[in-house]
Amino acid sequence: MNKARILVVDDDRELRVSLAHLLETAGYEALLAQDGPEGLKAIQTGKPDAIISDVQMPRMDGLEFQAKVRDICRIPVIMITAHGDIPMAVESLQAGAYSFVEKPFEPRRLLGILKNAVRMKQLMDDAAKLKDRLAELTDLERILIGNDPQIVMVRDMIFDFAASKANVLILGETGTGKELVAQALHDLGAAPSAPFVAVNCASIPPERFEETVFGTASNPNGLLSSANGGTLFLDELGSMPFNSQSKLLRAIETKQYQRAGEVEMHSVDLRVISAANTDIVSDTEGSEFREDLLFRLNTLVISLPALSDRGEDVLLLFRHYMARLSQLYELPTPELTPDDIAALMSYNWPGNVRELQNVAERRVLAEKRGGGSVRRAIALQTSQASVPETLREAVAAFERELIGRAIKDEDGRMDDVAALLGIARRTLNEKIVKLGLDKEALLRS
Repeated sequence: MNKARILVVDDDRELRVSLAHLLETAGYEALLAQDGPEGLKAIQTGKPDAIISDVQMPRMDGLEFQAKVRDICRIPVIMITAHGDIPMAVESLQAGAYSFVEKPFEPRRLLGILKNAVRMKQLMDDAAKLKDRLAELTDLERILIGNDPQIVMVRDMIFDFAASKANVLILGETGTGKELVAQALHDLGAAPSAPFVAVNCASIPPERFEETVFGTASNPNGLLSSANGGTLFLDELGSMPFNSQSKLLRAIETKQYQRAGEVEMHSVDLRVISAANTDIVSDTEGSEFREDLLFRLNTLVISLPALSDRGEDVLLLFRHYMARLSQLYELPTPELTPDDIAALMSYNWPGNVRELQNVAERRVLAEKRGGGSVRRAIALQTSQASVPETLREAVAAFERELIGRAIKDEDGRMDDVAALLGIARRTLNEKIVKLGLDKEALLRS
């Protein structure tokens, strides 16, 4: 932990040196200035945690110096005063100084006051950082806006879990805002400036998963190394290669890991936040995902509700996005007609909040052409939904079609299907389970 910095402002050189020795002996870092103007410069460059200032000084007395400090920062000022200067010290207290000590001072008393002043500064800084972080979390509104009891519970969980270092598993359908929740848990935690490393497990080729996560001798900065001291967010958890899961489990349990191809152990200290759909639980039963790893990752669980289960939050969110997007595109905010409301409430929103935002944007942009309707915006959305949004989804759709056609062509003879596709029988079985194919249904169709 960094030492607290204390700025000493006094025109008496011997007193400055004496105070510096006292502070350094007590474990502080001392910054010295001989008068008020020099002290103000030291505040800008040294960023002290507390200030000790004499009252009587040339060029700028302690009262004026303290007033200028108050105008530019919230650093507590402790005044050192001779007996005859007590009225001025009292005046400085009334103007916002933290405390004053009369000369000759008792070192232990000064250090006691200083300790409390530094602690107060830290508390003020923490409060200011939290306020700034909350103000910066504009994207969090995608999941936090709403009055439905389920989303209110999610909101409460985020703030409760943020202070914990325990691993968190976020469950929810596509588009419910899992990564935003993960980012909020990190940003509202004790170390928001620490690394936040997000990775989509489905985007990493299985054969490169370990070198990407753990690093190699030639490329030591794997994901674990990059996230050390902060948060590692694993999205699409169910796509993690089964053979790599045990190595990640050991790293989480022991806080040590080996780079790919190395025997040397490296230490790591991080929080793992992961995200998956609700099927991850059932995947452990079919050996697609290790149960022991899941138990390590789901110490805390946040389940995000589907938009279709949030009732009138659909209208609240849609109006919010229309207002924001209308401002962005400098267009009038469309009025919702009874038919618009009926369309919004009757649609099942398979893409959840992400899809709702897209529909809102399409409805707003229709104003450029003189108008439109929510029903039309949804129809355009669903007509495009058949095109996979990601490469992974496109590959899965292709594999599903190819394997299904081969099963029908070979009348369900799985050895022949595997030979036709040029893959091993075991690989074929794994893909059938992963893709959710029903052999009997395919043969009946």
